[in-house]
Parts: sequence; C-alpha cells; structure tokens
Amino acid sequence: MSIVLDTGDFTVAAGEIVALLGANGAGKTTLMETILGFRTSRTIRLFSQDVTSLPVERRVALGVGYVPERRRLFASLTVAENLEASSCLPAAQRRRRVDEMLAAFPMLGERPDARAWLLSGGQQQMLALARALMDRPRLLLLDEPTLGLAPVIVADLLARLRTTAADGTAVLLSEQRASLALGLASRGVVLSRGRVVRVASAYDLSNDPHLADLMAGA
Repeated sequence: MSIVLDTGDFTVAAGEIVALLGANGAGKTTLMETILGFRTSRTIRLFSQDVTSLPVERRVALGVGYVPERRRLFASLTVAENLEASSCLPAAQRRRRVDEMLAAFPMLGERPDARAWLLSGGQQQMLALARALMDRPRLLLLDEPTLGLAPVIVADLLARLRTTAADGTAVLLSEQRASLALGLASRGVVLSRGRVVRVASAYDLSNDPHLADLMAGA
C-alpha cells in the first residue's frame, strides 16, 4: 500500500510495521491526520486509490484505524460502550466483535462496565487500541501510543502491535523515541519540518550516527 502526500511518499505493506520518526513539531500528527482526512492535502492515495476528496468516515470504512495521541476516549462511556460506539459493523456483528476485543484484551475484559475515566493510563491506551481494531482495519495509525506509560504496559502494547501486524494489518507507528520504534519496525520514515526527508530500513536508521540531527532538521 502506498501513502502518497504532497510532503513526500512511502509505502506500508500488509503485515508491516513502519516507524514514523521526528522531533516534536516535525509534523507526525499532522501527517496522520492528513491520511485520515482531518486535514486537506493536494494528493493522497490509500489502498491503490485516490482518497483526496473522501471524508474521514469514508476512509475509515475503507479500512483505516486510528489511535490518537492521548487516547481521546468517550470518558463517560463504559469500556464496552466505547468499543461499540467506534464500530460501523451491523449490530449483531458489532456485539460479537466487542466480545472478541474483551477476550483479546484481558485487562479490559475484567472491567467491561467501568467508565473510561476510571481506568488507569495503561488500560485507557489498551482501550484506544482495541477501539481502533474493532472493524479490522487494513491500515492502523498510532500517534505516540507509548507516551506516559509504564514500561510493562509499553512491552504489552508493542507485543500486541506485533500480533496485529502478523495478522496482516499495515501499521504506521508515530514515535519520538526512535530506538523503541525502530526495534519494532522493519522500516522508518523520518519527518522534519513537515516533510519526508528519509525512508530507510530500521537497521540502517538505527545505525545512522546522524539520525538525531536528521530528525531535528539539521
């Protein structure tokens, strides 16, 4: 699958994890919001088709899932209600999928009736991920998903992303911590000042002594 933007282009294959790297303000969130349709772009292609004129809901229906920075859950809704509210599936399928997500995420399955605002930060992040996976997206976008999480939760989250990719989902992971992201991804895309400045293998980027300067726009 190609992602073509007026700021540069790159590919994310089915089953692949690609790290989106850059310092604060580099444009990672803007790029993800552009892919999803919250921002305009001269040209954007997803799943081999031009989606430039399509609204957010049409892009989601095509198979884009999104875990935004700081989760943005429905705080007053329960875990199960958050999952159900995020899905476009028919009612019966949606209820079955909620049960599947609760089984796949035990920390959520233990508290299906808990209000989202009562959950710990780690539980909220897992709920945000489960919500994004409800309709089995072909492309999963994650914006700084490890921010503020304890190391044990980060490890669990990364393991789940590996499983998600292994199931065939393309994963684009925005992360400021390059070493963490490149340890998970097969390739990396470096953003600086809103533009794609380098696309390379995770190995090459991990061993590039100038990566920090590149991310900072030097």
